[in-house]
Amino acid sequence: LEELTYTLDETRTLSVRRKGVGYESTTLTAALEHRSVESVGEIRSSLFADGRKAGLSNRMILEFADIFGYDIDFAQDLQEGDRFAVVYENILKDGRKLREGDILAAEFTNQGRTFRAVRYVDREGRAGYYTPQGESLRKAFIRTPVDFVRISSGFNLARRHPILNIIRAHKGVDYAASTGTPVHTTGDGKVEFVGKKGGYGNVIVVRHSGNNQTLYAHLSRFKPGVKVGAKVRQGQIIGFVGSSGLATAPHLHYEFLVNGIHKNPMTVTLPRAVPLNSQALVQFRALTAPLVARIDALGDRNVALSR
Repeated sequence: LEELTYTLDETRTLSVRRKGVGYESTTLTAALEHRSVESVGEIRSSLFADGRKAGLSNRMILEFADIFGYDIDFAQDLQEGDRFAVVYENILKDGRKLREGDILAAEFTNQGRTFRAVRYVDREGRAGYYTPQGESLRKAFIRTPVDFVRISSGFNLARRHPILNIIRAHKGVDYAASTGTPVHTTGDGKVEFVGKKGGYGNVIVVRHSGNNQTLYAHLSRFKPGVKVGAKVRQGQIIGFVGSSGLATAPHLHYEFLVNGIHKNPMTVTLPRAVPLNSQALVQFRALTAPLVARIDALGDRNVALSR
């Protein structure tokens, strides 16, 4: 063997060469280039089909839909003539494209209403999408805490309990899922309770801002590190589906409370995420001004092309 090269990751390559009776190894590091790309399009059939025509990959289209997903139902609300514009990054190495990066700015005009988003990374390194005015596009809560096959029991204040055979209010929603399915917290907050709670079995209660609470019951086990006082983020795995307590089959029982009063998790109005404070807003406007100007120009170009 005279020489060997091995790619360790996107930026590092291991190089081994013969030197006398032995070998010498070095690690070569290459810089990555972030190059922004623009794409505009108009809806003729679907976001997926027309996004592909505009040069967007499947991943970019899904990310785009996720950004505006709190405001637009892309399965039901689209109309022919709706327009979109996207600014995103391509990641290059030695002039060759490795992969796509993040969407930096986006615009979607749906039924005459225009929605805009710019990407912003705060001082703690957390990335999110905001309107040009600094309002978060995501809600403080996601609707469901688990990927589920079906709702096995809905919110019902006059339900007959399947085990006790008595009328007992069902103040949450049951999601049928196999044992071990990950359970995600639906919003940022602090763990208020972890342990057994009567017929609920293994339970986690999370306290959120705005006097909101969520409860996750019948868990098989808790995620290591989830304990009282621990901070959790929206979408973080906190436990796993089970059938502990009074449960006839594996499922997650999920409750949503506002000021201590149970609300139907499927219909309760979900608040927006906490907006940027005044200090962060100054930094936000300075950093995103070029992106806002760029998406403005793209929107104008898109309108001109559609005429």
